[in-house]
Amino acid sequence: MRFRFCGDLDCPDWVLAEINILSKITSVKIKLLAVQVLKDLLGEDLDYEKVQKLTSDAKFETGDIKASIAALTFILSSAAKYDVDAETLSNELQQLGLPREHSTSVCRSYSDGLGHLQEHFRRTSLRVSGLDSVQWRVDYVLSSSELQNVNEPSVQIKLDIKQSDSAEPEPVAFTLTADKFRVLLHELKQAQSAMENLQK
Repeated sequence: MRFRFCGDLDCPDWVLAEINILSKITSVKIKLLAVQVLKDLLGEDLDYEKVQKLTSDAKFETGDIKASIAALTFILSSAAKYDVDAETLSNELQQLGLPREHSTSVCRSYSDGLGHLQEHFRRTSLRVSGLDSVQWRVDYVLSSSELQNVNEPSVQIKLDIKQSDSAEPEPVAFTLTADKFRVLLHELKQAQSAMENLQK
């Protein structure tokens, strides 16, 4: 059977197995657990003490708690990824064996956080590191300890690269010969032209 929240594919077997575990806690607590998972997906820290309290009535062991979090993480992130509405998600979770009250509770949390979740995914997914700043200078090497006579320019480049998850940029420095610099400049111009064509 195919499910929209799985990208119109079969639901993974491990998620099916965890549906049974999720059914053991009350519908109110599964809603609160879904809220904690949504916070985690949005980059906030997961409150493990709160999660343990929510699952204590069902006498979950550590493995059961981790399995519940993993299953809800998959369900919520995948549904947001494929832009599944809450009603469809609720129906599909019921088809997988999650009780109706539980499905409704999960989907209430999901619909409340869907906009924030999709916006967070847009900002953080498939991002390469960003260029914060560029510093460069041209040195003209007359001679070196290796060679008596060089007479060749070299380009010193320092890039400050900002990773998406770090606050401080990371410096990367390197030296290019004049020929390698020409190749780099040519390729950068081609990349810029391709980006401009895509934006038209």
